[in-house]
Amino acid sequence: MSLPAMITYREVLEHLKAVVDPELQFNIVDLGLIYDVLIDKEKNDVEVKMTLTTPGCPYGPEIISAVGMVLQTVGFQNKKVTLVWDPPWDPNTMASDNVRDNLGIW
Repeated sequence: MSLPAMITYREVLEHLKAVVDPELQFNIVDLGLIYDVLIDKEKNDVEVKMTLTTPGCPYGPEIISAVGMVLQTVGFQNKKVTLVWDPPWDPNTMASDNVRDNLGIW
C-alpha cells in the first residue's frame, strides 16, 4: 500500500482523532497528547511522538496500539510511536478549548 500523494501533518492528525482515550472519552489530538508527526514519504515511514495523560496510564498500551493501527490504515508501512514525557502533559495548555470546557478547566 502506498501513501496518498500529498499526505500532510494535518491529515495525519485528522486520522488520529479516531483514537479516543477510554477514560476521558476525548480523542488524543484534542487532548493534546500528540507532540509531533514526522513523515518520510520516500520511505513510507512515519513517527508519532506522543504522551499519555499520566506515565502510569492503564490504557497506554491500548492507545499506542490504536495509533499504530490508524497509521497503518493511512498507508504507512513503517510506523513508530514514541512516548515522550517532556514536557509533561498539561490539559491547561495542551488540550483544545472544547476539552478544557468539558473537563471544567477555565
